[in-house]
Amino acid sequence: MKFEMPVFACPDFADAKYREAGEVKCAKVEKKGVAPRGFYLTTHLPTFYRCNGTWQLPEHNSLNCVAVLKEGKIAVTEIRDLEAGDEVVLGRATDGSEGVLVYKEGFPESVYATPGRAVETAYTTDYEQLFAQFEYERDNGGYIVWVLGPSVVFDYDTRVALNHLAENGYISCMMGGNAMATHDLEGGFLGTALGQNIYTQENQPMGHYNHLDLLNEVRAAGSTKKFIDDGHVKDGIIKTLVSMNVPLVLAGSIRDDGPLPEVIGDTDKALTEMKKHLDKATLIIGVATMLHSLSVANMASSYRIRKDGTITPVYMYTIDITENVTNKVIAARERIAVVPMNTNVQDFIVNCERALVGAVPRESAEAMEIPAGEFVAVKNA
Repeated sequence: MKFEMPVFACPDFADAKYREAGEVKCAKVEKKGVAPRGFYLTTHLPTFYRCNGTWQLPEHNSLNCVAVLKEGKIAVTEIRDLEAGDEVVLGRATDGSEGVLVYKEGFPESVYATPGRAVETAYTTDYEQLFAQFEYERDNGGYIVWVLGPSVVFDYDTRVALNHLAENGYISCMMGGNAMATHDLEGGFLGTALGQNIYTQENQPMGHYNHLDLLNEVRAAGSTKKFIDDGHVKDGIIKTLVSMNVPLVLAGSIRDDGPLPEVIGDTDKALTEMKKHLDKATLIIGVATMLHSLSVANMASSYRIRKDGTITPVYMYTIDITENVTNKVIAARERIAVVPMNTNVQDFIVNCERALVGAVPRESAEAMEIPAGEFVAVKNA
């Protein structure tokens, strides 16, 4: 199946209703992080702003932010990032009369998600489109961001599949929380996830200590990279990403065990770091995490202006066995360029590997030499 990327069709700005429309009105920020009263609240839908007689589309958009006019250009900005003196766009009208035009019609209707999908839905066509889009983005300078929940790394086959996808150029950046990275490293260190054998699912004696032992040892080493470089991690997606220098953004939450040294506990800093990569994203895959998928759904731009000037959607695939999660992501993206798939997330990852990389032989359980799960303290410099 060949992937055909939908292209945004801009309004005919030569039309009199656009030529005679008003200009944006702005007010200055008086206090850092506080928008002036009457600010315009941004949407995921492509939005044009009229400044100095010209309609312009910002390089990125984001939900529930403000538009700032600086040196004749509009930039969508988080309210928390406003600086005193910033010129913030005012108004509530979106029909162009006040210089703000929300233009949903630029993308074909097929770009917008249809609610009501469920675990009983047939997803063959969605898989085929996704596989074709993976190849399109990898081969055309795309930036593929994965957002993973911890259940993805609890399975032996899934961890292997993620490695193969990364090694073949299908992961440009990975995002998640402390638990996802911790349990993947636990799997590579002790062969368990939450104390359960990563392959047989057998509970190990005192296994509930394993992820805390892992966290303690990584913190003693000073960094995840140092712990890996010292040879303590046999396998796993975190090890692969670190070895390939693929960006990994871990955002913290209130009750993180440990956490790993790389986890960003300051939410403002985590948002800023995530946006650095989401502003480059051309395809987003959110798997088995409501918290992080919804965060990304709110922050990531719904479109990308490509090098040739064409405007294309940033597709976000949301994969979860729970329909409530995918429905929330659809709503957060305002239905634009989001594809919900309600299925077993571990099967999803393996399906992607088989389609994109091929059937890669697995080691037998006997040959794998998975550790028994017993913790032995490592020596750190």
